[in-house]
Amino acid sequence: MPEFAPEITIRGAGIFGLSIAWVLSGRGVRVQVVDPYGPASGSSGGLVGALAPHVPENWNDKKAFQLDSLLMTDAFWSEVQETGGGDPGYGRTGRLQPIADGHALGLARDRTEGARALWQGRATWEVVSVDAAGAFAPVSPSGFLIHDTLTGRMHPRQACAALVAALAVRGITVVPDAPDRGAVIWATGWRGLLDLSDQMGKAVGAGIKGQSAALAYDAGPVPQVFVDGLHIIPHANGTVAIGSTSEREFDAPDGLDDQCDDLISRAISAMPMLADAPVVDRWAGVRPRARSRAPMLGAWPNRNGHFIANGGFKIGFGMAPKVAHVMADLVLDGVDVIPEGFRVAASM
Repeated sequence: MPEFAPEITIRGAGIFGLSIAWVLSGRGVRVQVVDPYGPASGSSGGLVGALAPHVPENWNDKKAFQLDSLLMTDAFWSEVQETGGGDPGYGRTGRLQPIADGHALGLARDRTEGARALWQGRATWEVVSVDAAGAFAPVSPSGFLIHDTLTGRMHPRQACAALVAALAVRGITVVPDAPDRGAVIWATGWRGLLDLSDQMGKAVGAGIKGQSAALAYDAGPVPQVFVDGLHIIPHANGTVAIGSTSEREFDAPDGLDDQCDDLISRAISAMPMLADAPVVDRWAGVRPRARSRAPMLGAWPNRNGHFIANGGFKIGFGMAPKVAHVMADLVLDGVDVIPEGFRVAASM
């Protein structure tokens, strides 16, 4: 690394912080990543890992940004794995969703055309029969399912560990404490949103607790399932992840309770083949949701040289590749291509 390379401090070693560090280090930046809790200690250390796109209609900047990021995902994670040797558990395996009735069936078929027009010919959205969907398919009242090929999955813990390993090859480790060097990017999760709210004197975001579980069931490289608000995701490590709850009020950020049991029961109702699969892991944690419900990206108001990358609520892993590049462009070159709805001001 040249001695004159710029220096940047990233506070927070979740998926946003680690991904931004990865992209910056690839551009010749001297990066330090600081997190007192360690890598993936917050919501990035969960079990689910759904990289699921928005519905292909009523197009807007948020949906376009997410599409770009999902289309970058293959190359992003391939480079991480090749560099550090860690397997992020990534696979673009698609998704199945049950269709409730005739009205929903008509909407699903209309969206086939929307995907054809909006997804750049890179993925499809189609209606298939349950019988044609394979063995790992949900119960569907209509007998039909939506099958899209844009959705991917990854194992969150493995993905963060893969980034840590790749960054180590470039001489970057996560440290618990260090003084700021150069510009500072704050990717500090839900606690960071609360701190920012205190400093701004108004709520700019909050933490939403989630609980999830993993069952020992090796379904193979089949599409994940989204049903009844649940993500049911077959991972490459021989587990099926189920999640998540959304709890606005909670006493213990990492506490598990009967809401997790309810997730498992609902998943089995939708996917009876999981009935005898043992539960091998449970997780609870708090996810950062900005007031705008979109990621919060950009310069920290009235704090020169400081930037915010937060609020990846439910979509952080899917958004991370493009978030990392957009933040690198902004901090290094002053190039601002952040969508209006993602700007820090949108949550103020």
